[in-house]
Amino acid sequence: MTNVAPREEEEEVVLPPLTTPAESGTIGRAQWLALTAALLGWMFDGAEMGIFSMVGRPALQDLIPQGSTERQIALWFGVVTAGFLVGAATGGVLFGWLGDRIGRVRAMTLSVLTYAIFTALCGFATAAWHIGVLRFVAALGMGGEWSLGVALVMEVWPNRSRAFMAGLIGAASNVGFLLVGLVGIGLDVVLADLAKLLAAVGFSEEHVGTLISHQGWRLIMMLGVLPALLTFFIRLFVPESRRWQNERARGATSHWQAKDLCGILIGAAGPGLIIYLWAAERTGEIEHTWQIRVLGSLIGLAIATLGYTYPVVRYLHRQAIATNSLVGRDTLRRMLLGAGLSGVALLGTWGSAQWADAWSLELANNPALHAAAYTQICGATGAILGTIGAALLCDRWGRRITYSVMCVAAMASLLMLYQGNKVFGNFFLFSSFIMGICTASFYGWLPLYLPELFRTNVRATGQGFGFNFGRLLAAVGALQTGNLFAKNVHVAGYTFQGGYPFACSAISLIYLVGLVLIWFGPETRGKLLPE
Repeated sequence: MTNVAPREEEEEVVLPPLTTPAESGTIGRAQWLALTAALLGWMFDGAEMGIFSMVGRPALQDLIPQGSTERQIALWFGVVTAGFLVGAATGGVLFGWLGDRIGRVRAMTLSVLTYAIFTALCGFATAAWHIGVLRFVAALGMGGEWSLGVALVMEVWPNRSRAFMAGLIGAASNVGFLLVGLVGIGLDVVLADLAKLLAAVGFSEEHVGTLISHQGWRLIMMLGVLPALLTFFIRLFVPESRRWQNERARGATSHWQAKDLCGILIGAAGPGLIIYLWAAERTGEIEHTWQIRVLGSLIGLAIATLGYTYPVVRYLHRQAIATNSLVGRDTLRRMLLGAGLSGVALLGTWGSAQWADAWSLELANNPALHAAAYTQICGATGAILGTIGAALLCDRWGRRITYSVMCVAAMASLLMLYQGNKVFGNFFLFSSFIMGICTASFYGWLPLYLPELFRTNVRATGQGFGFNFGRLLAAVGALQTGNLFAKNVHVAGYTFQGGYPFACSAISLIYLVGLVLIWFGPETRGKLLPE
C-alpha cells in the first residue's frame, strides 16, 4: 500500500472586494472620511496659494533692496509665481507616482506635510530668492495633494455623485482663498495688540517690528503650518481606496519603480531653464533676446515633457511585458490632452486673474483700504459658486460644451475687470466677483473630467501630470505678464501702454486656444469611471 503524504492546505489569500462603493452606489463612513480629508486638504491648499497673491507685493517690498521699482516687484512676483507653478507641476507627477505606488492615503499625508512646513518657513525669509525656493518646495506638496485627493474621492464615491464631488473640490480650494482674505483683514486690525503680546512673552523690539511690518506678511505665512495637523487625521481615520487595493492585489502597483523618478529630476531642469531665460536679461555677454527666450522655452518644455512622462512610459512598458498585451495605448495622448486643457485654465488664472489683488493695491494706493483682501474675498466668493455650478452643468450640457462656454465667459470677465476699471471701488469688487465665477469654474470641471480619462492603475499619475503640467505653461504666462507689465507694445500702428490692464488682458486671450483644444477630447458624460 502506498503511503500518500497529506496535502498541505494552501494559505488563503483574502483580497479586497471587487465591487467598490463607486460601483455599488453605497455611501458610508469610509466615503465621508475620505471626502472630509480631501476637502480640508484642498481648502488649506487654496489658502496656501492665496497667501502669496495677497501678501506677495508687501513681502517683496520688504525683501527687495530699498529703491526698488514697481517693475522689479512685478518681475520678482512673476518669478516666484512661476517657481511655485513649476514646483506644483513636479509635485503632481512625483506624489502622483507615490499615490499609484504606495496608496492614495499615505502619499496624501506626505504631500500635506510638505506644503504646510515649507509655507510656514517663508515667514523667516530674508531675501526674495528665499521666498522663491521655499515656495517651490511647498508647491511640490500642493501639486501632489490635488491629484491624490481627486483620485481618492472619485474612486470611493458612487459614479452618480462625481459631478457634485468635482464641484466641492474646486469650491474647497476657494474657501481657502476666502479665509486668507478674512485673516488678512483681521490680522491687520489686531497687529498693535499682537505686538504687545509678543513683547510680553519675550520677543525683542526688533523681532516684533520685523514680524508685524509690511502688513504682517511674515505672520500670515507662518500660519501656513496649520495644515500639518490634518496629516494626523488622514493617517488615523481615512481608509485607502479599494480600487487601488484591488490593483495592488493583482500586482499592478509593482510595475512602478523608484529608479524611474530620475526622469522627474531631469524634467524639472526644463522649466528651470525657462524661468532663468525670462527672469534674467543676459548670460555673461549674451543678451536674452526674444528669439533666444522662445527657443529656450520650447527646449525647456520638451525636456519637461520627456522627463515627467518617463515614469509612466516605463510603467506601461513593464505592464505590457507582464500581461503580454498592449496596455494604455491612449494614456500618454490623454495625459498631453489633459495638460493642454489644464494649461489654458491655469494660464488664464495665474497669468491674469491672480494679478487682480496686486493691481487693487496700486489703484487704491492706500493700505488702510485693505484692497487686496477685499478683492480676494470677492473673487473667492464668486469662485465657490462657479466651481460647483460648472461641475453640475457638465451633466446637463456635456463636458465639451461646458468647457467651451467657460472659455468665452472667463475671457469676457477678465476683459471687463482690466479694461472696465480705472479706480478701486464697488464696480472693481463686482468685477472681481464675476471674474471669480468665470475663471474658477474650470476647477470644478477639471476634477470631474481628468479622472474620467484614465484607468485606476495610472489615474493619480495621469491626472497629476495632466493638471500640474498645465502649470508649466502657466509659469511661462506668469513670466510674460511681468514682462508685458513694463513695456509699451506696438501692433498695427497702435501703441498699447504696459501695465496690469494690458498685460492681463493680453494673457486672457489664451482661452481662445481652449475653444479649439477641447474638441480633441472624448465626451465622457454618462460613462462609468474607467477600471
